[in-house]
Amino acid sequence: MDTRAHPPVTSALRLCLHALLVGLIALAAVRAVADNTHPRAVVVVSCVMAALYAAGALAPAVQPRTRAAALWLAALGAVWLALLVLSPDSLWVAFPLYFLQLHLLPTRWALPTVAATALAAIWGFVVHGQAVNPGTFIGPLLGAAVAVATVLGYEALFRESERRRELIEELMSTRAELAEAERTAGTLAERERLAREIHDTLAQGLSSIQLLLRAAERTLDDDAPATAHVRRAREAAQDNLAEARRFVRALSPPDLENGSLAAALERLSSRTTGPGLTVQFAVSGTPVELPTPYEVALLRTAQSALANTVRHAGARRAEITLSFMDTSVSLDVVDDGRGFSPGVGPAVADRDTGGFGLPAMRARARSLGGTLSVESAPGQGAAVALTLPLPIPDGRTGQDAA
Repeated sequence: MDTRAHPPVTSALRLCLHALLVGLIALAAVRAVADNTHPRAVVVVSCVMAALYAAGALAPAVQPRTRAAALWLAALGAVWLALLVLSPDSLWVAFPLYFLQLHLLPTRWALPTVAATALAAIWGFVVHGQAVNPGTFIGPLLGAAVAVATVLGYEALFRESERRRELIEELMSTRAELAEAERTAGTLAERERLAREIHDTLAQGLSSIQLLLRAAERTLDDDAPATAHVRRAREAAQDNLAEARRFVRALSPPDLENGSLAAALERLSSRTTGPGLTVQFAVSGTPVELPTPYEVALLRTAQSALANTVRHAGARRAEITLSFMDTSVSLDVVDDGRGFSPGVGPAVADRDTGGFGLPAMRARARSLGGTLSVESAPGQGAAVALTLPLPIPDGRTGQDAA
């Protein structure tokens, strides 16, 4: 009967139930022998009932809400009725039977079965000529009511415990996912910072050196002794510049390596998760090719805004919109969360936890000549909008042209 592993408290209760039923059967047999009331028949039926109970308790097939359990209870009830006819002391066996019926049968069948068992116990008391009084009816019925209340209360507590366990597991899983996301964001932010530093310092310096050496090479005669050295220096600067640019490309966000910015934002929206959060992505206008710094800025802003939504907003819905206009490109991240007062909300929290933060987003927007606006109020959600001017027609920014 339900041989799966049980908590210690549940196992102890089951052992007590086994001991109670077997003890009451033995009591009926002993009383029958002592009173010389059908002693042989009572002992035989008691042994049959005890053996039948042991067989069902050890049978793997007897599980709650199964056909085998219903058949076993029916056989056990039939033997108990036979014992009840022979001995009035066996009516007390009804009490552990209540718990068995409530445990093994569906509720819609268990309650009528418990009521029928209580009525059978009352009938057994009356048929043996015992004095009929209020206790005759109150005892079995009260026992049945206590059994029903106990089992249903335990099942309610068990369901509540399971819900709490699942909630704790979900919270632990979400916390692990957030920690992993923060670690990943930190790694990507460091890679991006290194790429930006190399692009803005080493790559620009090598480019300037190459241009100066090219100018110096033009002023020298072809047969001048310094010409070969200047040429080799220029070629070395050119090779190192190309290597620096390859290094910068290797450090760029991996989400942009395997597709467009729109595809990266689509993947970001699909993999961003939070309790009850749904993220949608849309593109407005005709997409145009953007320089890598633009794509990085737009992607990083979306990542940071969504991270704030997951960590702080408690939102149910968030939307990312990438809009291409005639002279600019914009990114809007809107959520329906609890909102905040701009300047004292997620920005402060991010400084404390090492996140990206609104100040860093504004600095990135200014570095590309764009603007970042934040609209929010407590209880009214939040909207973050990054707008960048489209680059010059040849597709290069001032830094790229260098």
